[in-house]
Amino acid sequence: MNNQKQQKPTLTGQRFKTRKRDEKERFDPTQFQESIVQGLNQTGTDLEAVAKFLDASGAKLDYRRYAETLFDILVAGGMLAPGGTLSDDMTRTEFCLFTAQEDLPTMQAYAQVFNKLIRRYKYLEKGFEEEVKKLLLFLKGFTESERNKLAMLTGILLANGNVSSSILNSLFNENLVKEGVSAAFAVKMFKAWINEKDINSVAGSLRKVGMDNRLMELFPANKRSCEHFSKYFTDAGLKELSDYARNQQSIGYRKELQKELEELMAHGEPQKEIIVYTKEEMKKAGLSEQAMISMIWTAVMSGVEWNKKEELVTEQAIKHLKQYSPLLKAFTSQGLSEVTLLLKIQEYCYDNIHFMKAFEKIVMLLYKADVLNEEAILKWYTEAHLVKGKGFFLEQMKKFVDWLKNAEEESQSEEEEAAD
Repeated sequence: MNNQKQQKPTLTGQRFKTRKRDEKERFDPTQFQESIVQGLNQTGTDLEAVAKFLDASGAKLDYRRYAETLFDILVAGGMLAPGGTLSDDMTRTEFCLFTAQEDLPTMQAYAQVFNKLIRRYKYLEKGFEEEVKKLLLFLKGFTESERNKLAMLTGILLANGNVSSSILNSLFNENLVKEGVSAAFAVKMFKAWINEKDINSVAGSLRKVGMDNRLMELFPANKRSCEHFSKYFTDAGLKELSDYARNQQSIGYRKELQKELEELMAHGEPQKEIIVYTKEEMKKAGLSEQAMISMIWTAVMSGVEWNKKEELVTEQAIKHLKQYSPLLKAFTSQGLSEVTLLLKIQEYCYDNIHFMKAFEKIVMLLYKADVLNEEAILKWYTEAHLVKGKGFFLEQMKKFVDWLKNAEEESQSEEEEAAD
C-alpha cells in the first residue's frame, strides 16, 4: 500500500484573453463630442445640412450610449455641467440652438432637426425627453435669451407631440418658481404651443398627464390665486390660457362643492342649513343658479341605493324627491334654472334605464311642489329638450302637457271674462 500523500491534479494550459465585446466599455464622450462638434462646425447654420449630417453619423457613432452628450451639444454647443454651465475642458461649437436667432421660424427649423433625428433613431425618444426635463431644471444657469429660445422650442415640441407634457413637472421646481423663472418661461412656451395648435390642443395634452389643474404652481404660494394668474398671462398676451385656467379652477371647485353637498345630505343636515351654506358658496364662487341646480340634482340623486325593479324605483324616487323639493325649489327662482333642471332629469332618466318610465311622475311631483312651472315644462316640451330619449319622453309627457295647455287656455279665458 502506498502511504505517500497523493498529489492533487492541477489545471494547465493556455490563458485566454477576454474578448473585446465582453469587456465593459469605459464611458468616454470626448471622441464622440469631437466628431459631432467637427460636423456641426462644417455644416454651420444650414439646418438641412445639420439634419443630414446627424442622420449619417448615427450609423458610425454610438448615439444610444452618448445621447445626453449629443443633445447637450445641439442645444448648448458642448457638454453641460450640473447647473447648466458648459464644461471648460471640452470641445464646443458656436453652431447650436443657444447661439441661433431668437425668433419662432428659427426655433421651428431646429424643432424639425430634432424631429428628423428622433424619427430616424427611435431609441433616442426617451433620452430626448429626459434631456428636456434636465434642461428645464437648469434654466437658472442659462441667459434670458437662451431661456427664451428653449421655451419656444419646448412649445413647438409639445405641440408636435415630440415630448410628453409630463416634462413640465420640472417647471414646478421650488427655486425656479420662487425667482419667477418658471412663469416667464411658461409665457414664451405657451405662446409657441398655441401658435402651432390651439388652446384646446394644449388643454387635451395637459389633461392627459394630470397637469390641467396644476398651472397655478408656476407661481409662489403667496401668489397662487386665479386673479394673479389671470392678470399675469392676460398682460402677457395669453388671455385664452387665463380663461382656461379660470375654467379649470371653477370645475375643480364645483367638484369639491358637490362632494360637500353629498356629505351634508348623507349626514342628514337640515335642508335650511344646506340652502344657506350653498347660497354662500354659490356667491363666493360666482356660480350661476343654473350651474347650482345641476349640482344639487346630482347630489340629491347620488346618495341613494336605487331599487332595480322599474315599478318600485318610481315610488322610491317620488318619495325621495318629495323630501328634497324645498332644496330644489330654493335654486329654481329663474325660468332658465327650471329648464336646466328638466334637462338634468331627462338626462338622468335616459342614462339610468330603470328611471325611463318615471320621468313624467317626477316632473308632475316637482310641478305640484312649485319647483317647476307650466311655462318651463312647455318650453322644454316644444323646443328645449335633449335628443336623448326624445321620442319616448315627449310621448310620455303628452297627456300632462295637453292638460297644462288646456289649463292655461281656461285661465286666459277667465281673465278675459273678468276684464270684460
